[in-house]
Amino acid sequence: MYDLVIRSRQVVLPEGIRPAAIAVREGRIAALAAFDATVPAATTADLADLVVLPGLVDSHVHVNEPGRTEWEGFATATSAAAAGGVTTIVDMPLNSLPPTVTLGDLATKRSAAYGKCHVDVAFWGGAIPGNLASLRPLHDAGVAGFKCFLSPSGVDEFPPLGLDEIEQVMRELVAFDGLLIVHAEDPGQLREPSDGSYGAFLDSRPGAAEATAVRQVIALAERTGVRAHILHVSAAECLEPLAAAQARGVRITAETCPHYLTFSAAEATSTAFKCCPPIRDPGNQDKLWQGLAEGVLSCVVSDHSPCTPSLKQGDFATAWGGISSLQIGLPAVWTAARERGFGLTDIARWMAAAPADLAGLSNKGRIAVGCDADLVVFDPTARFTVEPTLLAHRNPITPYRGRELSGVVHTTWLRGRVAGAGHSPAGRRILIHHR
Repeated sequence: MYDLVIRSRQVVLPEGIRPAAIAVREGRIAALAAFDATVPAATTADLADLVVLPGLVDSHVHVNEPGRTEWEGFATATSAAAAGGVTTIVDMPLNSLPPTVTLGDLATKRSAAYGKCHVDVAFWGGAIPGNLASLRPLHDAGVAGFKCFLSPSGVDEFPPLGLDEIEQVMRELVAFDGLLIVHAEDPGQLREPSDGSYGAFLDSRPGAAEATAVRQVIALAERTGVRAHILHVSAAECLEPLAAAQARGVRITAETCPHYLTFSAAEATSTAFKCCPPIRDPGNQDKLWQGLAEGVLSCVVSDHSPCTPSLKQGDFATAWGGISSLQIGLPAVWTAARERGFGLTDIARWMAAAPADLAGLSNKGRIAVGCDADLVVFDPTARFTVEPTLLAHRNPITPYRGRELSGVVHTTWLRGRVAGAGHSPAGRRILIHHR
């Protein structure tokens, strides 16, 4: 007897889509059977032709609690995640106060999350000037890896590292096979915008700044042997050096985000579109999709970076740079992906399996026996228009406002229990057991 059996004619498995019955016991997938097999269970859900996806893993989320909870918090961020089919998030170490750069900071962060999480939450640590001695203890305590910046982060308490400092960090991490994730923009090629327009903002953060920084990180990763990951790739110029490095065995991966795959610079008509690095032109976007198709970019994650409405006021020179898309990343990416000939198995790979693998979440991101029963019921053909009132994150500012998208999330299960608003927060605070 199983606790739950979910039947669908479209179950997105690692090997493809097929009819199946998913049997759940004690929060894990205990068996996969034929759609019409007799499988005894306390509860059965027959979904007919609705799709069952693995719960998405968003490895790039700024929750901002504690310290800047007027921007976001664990309760609201994880409610938005569940509403969008995301069953695990990995919290970024900055924009909270304190940032997660010591063992004490990690304890403070985990305490702030207690009892508030509608989905599971893991944690990144930070690498900043002066905290080299904290990296091994944080790794041993279970952070997924360490984030650093080459250019200013936007908040004073999380300073960037110079290249010599990054090499020191890499040499420390390689001793215990730690992971370094990098915001890669060369500060020497960034400048203040000449005016408040989007064009001036875009010119101030050229693709060459990303490509230069990516090459620098590749060179250091190759020299040290560390595992490295490039965050939120927006510039097509990064793809060739990444592909070449991966081909010769450098341990480097990279991600992009829904906004780079779905918007172009001409659409950036309000500061809701401002993010760093910036949204670029349609030809650049085409190449990002090609990078996903070829596997140079492995993950699509939100870089959910919310703030208060007042910080989004003003112009592109002064407004906070960040886009909130935790809840609508799945339909946004699916809408664009299906138009380009991609399928739901691609979505599951980019938005569930690969981010889970990146963060060391071995029991997440795929529908397979032994994995957590994190499942999403999804109608890929239904359409809806994004309205801020539908969004569960704390400050419902979004560049997707008024945009019609394909794909509606019906139900999200976290370890076999329905998750999200209206249900008790059952998310766990995950610490990674590194192998």
